[in-house]
Amino acid sequence: MISKTKKSDRIESDQREQYDYARRRINQKKNLMRHFIAFLAGCSLIIIVNPVLGYGNEVFFQDWYIWAILIWAFIFIIHCLNVFLLNTFMGKEWENKQLERLKIKQAERIAELQKKVEAEFGNSSSPSKTNSINNPSSTPLK
Repeated sequence: MISKTKKSDRIESDQREQYDYARRRINQKKNLMRHFIAFLAGCSLIIIVNPVLGYGNEVFFQDWYIWAILIWAFIFIIHCLNVFLLNTFMGKEWENKQLERLKIKQAERIAELQKKVEAEFGNSSSPSKTNSINNPSSTPLK
């Protein structure tokens, strides 16, 4: 029997965009977890190498491992802020708002330039001048 309802295999663009955004967020969080695991393993290794084995005191200064761990912790905190805090403020909605704001500014600027051109060349309603203003590639070169 033939079914009257057809299921479309095609995903709508909004659904696809949401899916892509979710995949990017999951990858960000997965990379943050990898960074955390590497941080813990690296700190453990550094602590074993310097205070326990005493390696590196001749090359570096005494207790250099503390500074190495602090620098790495600072980098890890920046990574956390980027994933959780900045992505919230500068996520997809923020990008869309910025895009709309830039489109409005561009439209206002185009309207302003159009008024200047009309004021400079006169307000003629001939299609050739209007067409040449809107489509600069159609104007003949002199």
